[in-house]
Amino acid sequence: MDRSGAVCAIPRKGIIIRVTNWEYARLEYRSAGTLGTDRFMDWTATFHHPGGVLRWGTDERFDDLRHLNRAGAAGWQAYDRAVIHVKDEPHRLSSVTYSMRRPIPVEGV
Repeated sequence: MDRSGAVCAIPRKGIIIRVTNWEYARLEYRSAGTLGTDRFMDWTATFHHPGGVLRWGTDERFDDLRHLNRAGAAGWQAYDRAVIHVKDEPHRLSSVTYSMRRPIPVEGV
């Protein structure tokens, strides 16, 4: 077993007996405004997972750590992060997407 609690691969004569099976999800954190000078101030969090889509609410300011901690408490781990900047304004974010995964529990192990 590794640090995440997942079952490690055990090779036997070139055959992998056990491997970790993963389920995948995505946390999208996007600017919620459409008009005005504060349109990049409000942020909405949406969590896409095998069970459907969850809207995790809108924040008054950029605070993705709260949502990452919520996903982490449910066993999800982020393994990639992609950002999209506002056109012609590289210092302003438009959205941040986190790719996440967690091990699928194995029966009888």
